[in-house]
Amino acid sequence: MKYLECKPLEKLKAFVENVDVGDYTVEGKMEAYSCKLAGTDKKLSRSLDQEVEASVSVSPPRLLSASPVGPLTEAGSRRTLIYLILTLNHIYPDYDFSLLRAHNFSKETGPETVKGNVETLLIEMARAWISENGKDSAFTESLWTAIDEVISLYESSTDIYSYNPEYESDPFGEDGYIWSFNYFFYNKKMKRILYFSCRAKSKVYESSEEDVHEEEDGFWTMDI
Repeated sequence: MKYLECKPLEKLKAFVENVDVGDYTVEGKMEAYSCKLAGTDKKLSRSLDQEVEASVSVSPPRLLSASPVGPLTEAGSRRTLIYLILTLNHIYPDYDFSLLRAHNFSKETGPETVKGNVETLLIEMARAWISENGKDSAFTESLWTAIDEVISLYESSTDIYSYNPEYESDPFGEDGYIWSFNYFFYNKKMKRILYFSCRAKSKVYESSEEDVHEEEDGFWTMDI
C-alpha cells in the first residue's frame, strides 16, 4: 500500500486531526492509499490470503455467503479484505490487525447513509470549521467534495466498508472516548482506498485522568 498525497484532502486532513468542540475533543484521520502492494505488504498479503483460503475450506457455506466483502472463495473478495487490513496496519502502526477477518468489517448500504451518520456526529466540528474558515465555507460540502474528488464516491465501482472494533486490542478501545466512526471508501477501478475516521474524547475523562496522575506524582514525591 502506498500513501497518496492528495491536494483536495490537505486542508481537511489538517483540520480534523484535533478539534476542540467544548465538552470533548474530536480526533480525526483522513488518508488515501494506492492498493499497489510491494515489500512487506506483499509478503503479508500472501500470508493472509493463504490463511483466509484455508479457513474457507472448514467454514459453513452460510458464513461464506454472508461475508461483507463478497464470497471468500473468490480471490477478489479476499483481496478486498486484505486491503482493509493493510490500511489499518498503515494508519495505526502501533497495532497489529493481521488477525482480523471478514466478520470484523461491515459493508455500508451506500454513501447517503454514511453521509447522514458522519454529518450528525460532526455537527460541532462543522461549527468549528465555520468559525475558522468563515460562513461561506460549509464543512460538510467541503468534506464530501474532497472525498468525491479523490475516490469518485458516487461511482458504482466504489464500495464503503466500516471496521467493527475489537475493543481490547485496537485504538478504538482506549478509555475516555464517547463515540467513533471509521469508513473505508474503496474504488476497485482506481485501486485506491480513502480512510476517514473520527473519535470524540471526553474532557471530563481527560481532566480526571490528569487529577489521578497529579495524585500519583504527589504520593511519590512526598517527604518521608
